[in-house]
Amino acid sequence: MTLQTESFVQTYDVLIVGLGPAGSTAAYELSKAGYSVLAFEKKSMPRYKPCGGGLSQRIEKILEPDFKEVVEQTIYGVHFTFKGNDDLHVESSKPIAYMVMRDRFDALLASKAKRAGTHIVEGETVLEIMDHSQGVEIRTAQRRYRGRYLIGADGANSMVARHLFPDRRVYKTISLESELPLGRMPDLDLRRKVLVDFERIPGGYGWIFPKQDKLSIGIAGFRMKRWDPHHYFHRFTKGQGSLTGLPIPKPMGHPIPLFQGPPPVLSRQRILLAGDAASLVDPFFGEGIYYAVRSGQLAAITLTNIFKNGHADLSEYDRMVSAEFYPEFRIASRLAFIVYAFPGLWYWVNKRHHEFIELYYDVLRGVMSYEGFVQEIKKALKGMISLSWRLP
Repeated sequence: MTLQTESFVQTYDVLIVGLGPAGSTAAYELSKAGYSVLAFEKKSMPRYKPCGGGLSQRIEKILEPDFKEVVEQTIYGVHFTFKGNDDLHVESSKPIAYMVMRDRFDALLASKAKRAGTHIVEGETVLEIMDHSQGVEIRTAQRRYRGRYLIGADGANSMVARHLFPDRRVYKTISLESELPLGRMPDLDLRRKVLVDFERIPGGYGWIFPKQDKLSIGIAGFRMKRWDPHHYFHRFTKGQGSLTGLPIPKPMGHPIPLFQGPPPVLSRQRILLAGDAASLVDPFFGEGIYYAVRSGQLAAITLTNIFKNGHADLSEYDRMVSAEFYPEFRIASRLAFIVYAFPGLWYWVNKRHHEFIELYYDVLRGVMSYEGFVQEIKKALKGMISLSWRLP
């Protein structure tokens, strides 16, 4: 099949579907490098997106510092609870995370891409994508567009992935989240701390993330195939005394496409998948924004190399993603299996050994890998067991 040319104004170097962190980052990097980019967002920016909005501190290693313009809270520690009780607070002297509202964060990244030269089409839903040997064609209800390559960054329910990677297996769990405006409510301690609760959500956790004038309250179950998230959301909020009497709005649901091996194929002919569309979500804590941004950068690097060298090999993207993400994801997945199967034991160990939590903070800062984290815990536990055998 040949491309229909009569209705096109131009052929872009890259088409991007979705302007979340992955799509906007890829658009920015490619436009900055001088390539023509056309990006689609089915809604108008800024648009609300249910999301905890937690950025691990390692995001500083890959994003320019202007992202801090939309940071609503800087987090130095976490309050852990078990069934809503037995508070365990571990504070650090250095930041471990930043809290953002996704509408403002995504809009910032999209505006940077636009200023770099990206052409943005808002409010048009992509209806069809055709992948040809000489290019890619997109059809919306309004018109047709074409490009040399395409990046699918359209989220967990990716239309690009469904239509063009039909054999791909995706493991999705459900998260529910509510945004509670604080307004003139009393000066709650919740405004200044992250709270994470284990056990009330079997196979997962509940959270309260502070923003500038809101609380993001949510739950996620990572090890459950069939469950009623609304039941557990109600259970979590009713069990947290700090939320007593607060008018919590009805939560909204969104899928979390957790990484589950074996590694999926993320490229074909002229198309790449990035971010949630590629299931690049940490299977232990559900973090996705860091991996979305980084995968957008890797997609841009891959296409830039192709344009410069004249040799089309999108499989290089799969190799880079596989080398950088999957070893960590595999360890995180095994850690998740243990922690969420035995949350009481995990909580008990951390209650007595705060240094394990400090080690995890280093993972969030990007100064320690999951592999290093697990090895340090193993060494510490082995030493404690050895000591206990030697005691009279």
